Amino acid sequence: MIMALAVSLLAILPVVLLNAAPKSEPRRPVVDVSSIAANAAGVAGFAPVVPSLPDGYSPNYARWNGAGTDGVSHWDIGYLTPAQQFVSVVQTGTANPTWLNEQVKKAPVTGTRSVAGVDWTLYDKPGIEKSLVATVAGTTVVLSGSAGFAELDEVAGAVVTSATHR
Repeated sequence: MIMALAVSLLAILPVVLLNAAPKSEPRRPVVDVSSIAANAAGVAGFAPVVPSLPDGYSPNYARWNGAGTDGVSHWDIGYLTPAQQFVSVVQTGTANPTWLNEQVKKAPVTGTRSVAGVDWTLYDKPGIEKSLVATVAGTTVVLSGSAGFAELDEVAGAVVTSATHR
């Protein structure tokens, strides 16, 4: 029995030793938000925002979404925050109530926040997700995610700066 155990360990040992240890930092995609926004601008009918965020924010994706069954096409960026939370930035020139309700995950309005001189409507489903919605430079902008208010406010400020300094 001991011999069988030793043979089994000898068979498994090379597999364990040849597998690399996981890296401490996961691989993050390189996303050039500015270039993708420039491409989207031609079809968007508005200037897609390109928030300039401090170190620690990492874009996961940036994409233009053509109108689906809701009839709303929109610009969409996803960021990982310094606290390892997620924030999406969604912008459209053609929002409607149904689309907005889907963007905020049917959360109720729970208040307002003023960030960078813009009044944002807060939609909150505690424990799930919170969203800030505002009209910025003639477009509807929805910020949603698991991030805390400090990070949402930071993204909101960067969105306003991007939209108003073009």
